[in-house]
Amino acid sequence: MTTEILLEQSLLLSGLVLAGLLLCRLTPLDATLSCLMTGLIASFLLPLTGFDTGLRADNIQPLIFFIILPLLIFSAAWHMPTRLFVRWLPSCFLLASIGVIISTGLTAAGLFYGINHSGFPWLAALTAGVMLSATDPVSVGAQLKQASASEDLQIVFEGESLLNDASVVVLFGVLLSIAQSQTAVAPSAVLLNFATVLLGGAVVGAVCGWLGAELAKLLNQQAGLEGAATLVLLMVAFTSFYIAEHQLHVSGIMAVLLAGLIAKQRCDQQDFSQHFPNALNWLEIWLNGLVFVLLGLLVTSEMLTHQWLAIVIAIAACLVARIVSVALVTVLTMPLNARLKRAWLPLLSWGGVKGAIAIALALSLPVSLPYWWTIQAMVFGVVLFSLLVQGSTFGQLLKRIDNA
Repeated sequence: MTTEILLEQSLLLSGLVLAGLLLCRLTPLDATLSCLMTGLIASFLLPLTGFDTGLRADNIQPLIFFIILPLLIFSAAWHMPTRLFVRWLPSCFLLASIGVIISTGLTAAGLFYGINHSGFPWLAALTAGVMLSATDPVSVGAQLKQASASEDLQIVFEGESLLNDASVVVLFGVLLSIAQSQTAVAPSAVLLNFATVLLGGAVVGAVCGWLGAELAKLLNQQAGLEGAATLVLLMVAFTSFYIAEHQLHVSGIMAVLLAGLIAKQRCDQQDFSQHFPNALNWLEIWLNGLVFVLLGLLVTSEMLTHQWLAIVIAIAACLVARIVSVALVTVLTMPLNARLKRAWLPLLSWGGVKGAIAIALALSLPVSLPYWWTIQAMVFGVVLFSLLVQGSTFGQLLKRIDNA
């Protein structure tokens, strides 16, 4: 890819994100839906001009995994209120671990038996199931803030999503490696690998976060070098991911998550309010918009019409799996999960909206897998349903429960 093509793609995507944010400003649509609409409109108009974006399902993975995911996870970790997160950590951890496993299994079973086709084996169903277990609180979080919901409820949504991202990406990587190697692996070996990769990533992230924070604090004390401190913290996101994922072959997402949490905790004693957080806020807005623009550009009418039945099955399987997993985690782990209010269960179930992580994983599927297009269509369809139906009605459910 030449520099000229790369520049054209960067300018086009940035322009579409800005157009989406402007549409959000001028209409009642939230930012995610606005950027999605912008991408969809561009996907129809650009071919008429003869312009080729060069973006394909088989070349988008580096952008997703090397740039978008590390920064989105790091930003979410940095903005997490440490005190409240620690308070709700057991509940969030159980939802993001046991809950993800239950949700993945139930969704996979619904997909496997619902599709019932020799070209869609159990491994394909499990891979799709784990991708569809990822949650994204962006649109729901905005509604919680507008409704002045309790900080505790907001932290449960955000904390579960943050830990959920790490567990889903790791489990997805394990299943994907099995699918590509086409070798049978015992479930115990999968769980052991899952735990090892998560723990290894956490250690790498803690070290990188501590070292990066110390260097950033040192630079932040010197007048004129505050920008360099911001650059160091941004580098922590990429460095922790690269070392963990590509050098040590452990969880890069878990490394970024811990790096963000540790760096934020270490930097709290200094004033970064006018530098790094502002830069991180804009990057997060741009990257979230970019993910949904990419979804709009890459989704096709053929995908939705040819795979409509698989999409309907996936939507039903996801909804049932989410409701059951949230209920089971709450009931079976009540001694550790006592703070989780039963009145929140409908909100957590219906508010498990799919978003950036599910899209990112779908776009990173290798096209060498015979069922990649079916899985990608299901994920895109579920995300569209999730945003248009669940996201738009969550506020009404929140008002009913608050007024009950």
